[in-house]
Amino acid sequence: MQNKKLYILLSDTGTWLSKCIRFYTRHSLNHASISFDEHLSEVYSFGRLNPRNPFLGGFTKEEVFGNLVRDENRFTNCVIFSVAVQPEVYERIRRRIEYFKCNSNRYRYNFLGLFGVMLDIPLRRKQAYFCTEFVSWLLHDHGMPLANKHPSLMTPADILACDKLQLVFAGDLRRYHASANYKLNNTDAAAFIEQLDYASASPASNLLYTS
Repeated sequence: MQNKKLYILLSDTGTWLSKCIRFYTRHSLNHASISFDEHLSEVYSFGRLNPRNPFLGGFTKEEVFGNLVRDENRFTNCVIFSVAVQPEVYERIRRRIEYFKCNSNRYRYNFLGLFGVMLDIPLRRKQAYFCTEFVSWLLHDHGMPLANKHPSLMTPADILACDKLQLVFAGDLRRYHASANYKLNNTDAAAFIEQLDYASASPASNLLYTS
């Protein structure tokens, strides 16, 4: 039976928490999500539950124009990867997500774990995750570790460096979501990733995808 694909999305959400993390990591892509389809109709992660309260976080189903793109006039950097998995693994991860959805009130954002990343000490909390920990844990728990480190120490930079993932897209999340016909130019995508934290303020200078 043919393998199925999961999609990992790294993005710059522009939230207060993302900006705080960026202050430490010096990277603009500080949010990770997982999706079951290339159109990003189902995107899941751990993040802010209330836009007005940056300290209230947990499991969330994200919307491209909602949790991820909060300002339609703002260029939203993103990198999208795919990973091929066996159909039974795909379904097990789906069932795991359904469990999170049905029990979302039990889960919280692992703010303490962020300090563990800074100290290089895994601070695993029961029923609490931060975004990259959650995405990494889902794959790690199903026999597909993204790096040789504990999921609670994973960062977006670790995901970017993972050679097990297939690069799908790099550019403005709004433009990817608007069309399924973009074809990736690997050279331009690599250049986009390299310059994410050095690009000029002009969105046009970052537009390195091809159609």
